[in-house]
Amino acid sequence: MAGTLYLVATPIGNLADITHRALQVLRDVDLIACEDTRHTHKLLQHYGITTKTTSYHEHNEQQRAAELIDLLKQGSDIAVVSDAGTPSISDPGFRLVRAAIESEIAVVPVPGPSALISALIAAGLPTDEFFFAGFLPSRSNARRVRLNELRSVPGTLIFYEAPHRLATTLRDAYEVLGEREAVVARELTKLHEEIRRGRLSELAKHYVDEENPRGEIVVLIDRNVIGETTKETTSTVATLVDQFEQDGLDHRAALKKAARELGLSRAEAYRKLIVERGSST
Repeated sequence: MAGTLYLVATPIGNLADITHRALQVLRDVDLIACEDTRHTHKLLQHYGITTKTTSYHEHNEQQRAAELIDLLKQGSDIAVVSDAGTPSISDPGFRLVRAAIESEIAVVPVPGPSALISALIAAGLPTDEFFFAGFLPSRSNARRVRLNELRSVPGTLIFYEAPHRLATTLRDAYEVLGEREAVVARELTKLHEEIRRGRLSELAKHYVDEENPRGEIVVLIDRNVIGETTKETTSTVATLVDQFEQDGLDHRAALKKAARELGLSRAEAYRKLIVERGSST
């Protein structure tokens, strides 16, 4: 029988942030494929785990994926870990998962820490809808093009960013997206954890003035431009819902489509609909 491929989330900073199940899987598998074996050995040593490791990173991913699939076909159980957080999220793993699926090998997620989710729940920005865009392009022109593509996304925008690009990324975001509420979450779960909230212009200025911010960084940006009204009128949501229902959509689908048309979350659209219909009776 073929083995099983486990995708194991590991701590993003604090070593205590790992599940009992993750530790058990790391002990039981035949091999652990690591983004950086030296980094993972610190975690394994901390918990007394002696499972054999091998490197699996962006520079050897194609070759190593084929080797790992062969081992899985021979019956070995393999765990994949990244340096921190959940594999395949802006880290190696996707190519191996696809190859395993094509080879009819079982793929099992072992959930746990994720920097983007940790940042989102502590940011104070809307969590009902969000869009994770990974790392923005490193060059300003390409980055501004990408930000422009994301201007109308009706959810909280989430990015990873390198410390040396943080100030210029915030500046580009302010100039392309307009003034919005934003959050920079840095070194989450670590000793020097920082969650800084403010407007894009304020954060851009702060990180220009602060030399060399360090650590892993998550940038979150609100969906709404401050002071800008969308297409709202007193009865816009109700009018659109009625129109879409007349076109044949059920109420839920009509509300969802109205929210999308107006750049609102479904929760916001629902609240407006209640107010509008209540005031019209």
